[in-house]
Amino acid sequence: MADDLGSVRPKLVESKKRWACEGRLLTGATSDPERDRLPPGQRLVENWPVLDLGVQPEIPLDKWRLTIDGLVEAPTVWRWNDILAQPEFEDVSDIHCVTSWSRFDNRWRGVSARHLLSLVRPKPEANHVVFHSYDTYTTNVALDAFAEEDVLLATHHDGEPIPVEHGGPLRVIMPRWYFWKSAKWVKRIEFIAADRPGFWEERGYHNEGDPWQEQRYS
Repeated sequence: MADDLGSVRPKLVESKKRWACEGRLLTGATSDPERDRLPPGQRLVENWPVLDLGVQPEIPLDKWRLTIDGLVEAPTVWRWNDILAQPEFEDVSDIHCVTSWSRFDNRWRGVSARHLLSLVRPKPEANHVVFHSYDTYTTNVALDAFAEEDVLLATHHDGEPIPVEHGGPLRVIMPRWYFWKSAKWVKRIEFIAADRPGFWEERGYHNEGDPWQEQRYS
C-alpha cells in the first residue's frame, strides 16, 4: 500500500489539481436544497460510478479495526463485531459527486454519527474531524457537520453490504456535502481542535464542499 496517494495515480491527481486551478465544471450558480434537489452543474445517473486513486484495500473482517480518538473523553477501537453490535440506523439520501454526477435515493444502513458521538463524547475544544482511510486517504469536516442527523458509518447500500470498490466494509456517508467528504475504507476518526485539510483539500478542492453553493474548489 502506498504511503502517499499522490504516488498511486499521479496523472489522475495532477489532472484533478488542474481542474481545480481551471475551475472546471463550475457554473457559477447556487441553489436552495429545500427547492432544488439537483445541485448546480450536476447530472443525474442511475448507476454508481467507481472513483478511487488506484487502491482498493481489502481488509479481512477479523483484522479490521476502527479507531476513534483525539479530543474525546472515551477513545475507542471497534472491531467488526462491535460495529454489528451498535444500534442499527437507516437513512435514504442522495449522492453528489464533485465530478458532476448525482445519484438519488440511496438506501444506507449502518451506525449513526450521533450514536458514535454519544459514546466517545468529544471534548469542548473539539471542533473538527479528520477521517483516515485504509488507503491513506484523508478528508476533514467540521464537527457540527459530522453531527448532522443524516450522517452515518455505512455497512450496507440498497440492502447489500457495501462492496470494496465503493468503500466497504465501512465508509462514511455525509449526504449534504460533495461525496469526496464521505471517506471510503475508513479506519480512524480523529477529533481535533484546529482544522486540518485532507488529501483533496490540500490539492485545490474546497475545504467544505457544499454542492448547492457549488463549493467544488478553493
